[in-house]
Order: sequence, then structure tokens, then C-alpha cells
Amino acid sequence: MKKIITYGTFDLLHYGHIDLLKRAKDIGDYLIVGLSSDEFNEIKGKKSYFKYEERKCLLEAIRYVDLVITEENWDQKREDITKYQIDCFVIGNDWVGEFDELSEVCEVIYLERTPEISTTKIKSDIKSI
Repeated sequence: MKKIITYGTFDLLHYGHIDLLKRAKDIGDYLIVGLSSDEFNEIKGKKSYFKYEERKCLLEAIRYVDLVITEENWDQKREDITKYQIDCFVIGNDWVGEFDELSEVCEVIYLERTPEISTTKIKSDIKSI
């Protein structure tokens, strides 16, 4: 079984998120999503509309997602890869180069984002209405 892991905030879930999760799942057999906690988002300077438990519930309802775990800090990725025996780390290509060091412990793939949609764009568009 090939295990895949990805991470993110997944706030204001949209079709770009779904596409990323589908393509991540297509790479392997089992997809784990590391979902940023509200506290970690605060450290990153992000404020989510939905609280962690709500975002987790949404992700768990997606057929491509097999397990949702909590992301508490930047450094836990390597630990999670070992703990869950991950074969491939996948993340959007807006992070190209940021996680290359993880290639020491698993394959690293940067997937192309859906260019016309993002949570930031949605928030901006709503403000202008």
C-alpha cells in the first residue's frame, strides 16, 4: 500500500482543494491530510473562517481522504512521515523548494494548483460584494 500525506488549512473548502486531494489520492492508496490547528494557523499569521473541528469534519467527508491528523507545527512533517510510514509527501506548487529536505525520507511532489481559485481570492471577492 502506497501512503500519501499532504498538509494545509483547508478553510473555505473549494474545488481547488478537492482537485488537489483527488490528484494526491491518485498517486497512492491511502491519503492522510495534516490539517493545521487553529493555534498553528495563528502562528502562521492565518485566521480561518471555520474552526479546526469544522474543517476536519469537512475533510473527513471527502471520499479521497482516509485520515485527518492535526498539524501543530512546522517540524512535525518529518515525524509524521516516519510515524505513518509515508511513501510520498504532496503539496501545492506554491511551496516549491520549501520541503525538498523531506526527500531524504520519502518522495516529494509539488502539484500544480488550480490557478483561478484560492481561499484568499474567495475572501477578497466576498469583501468586494
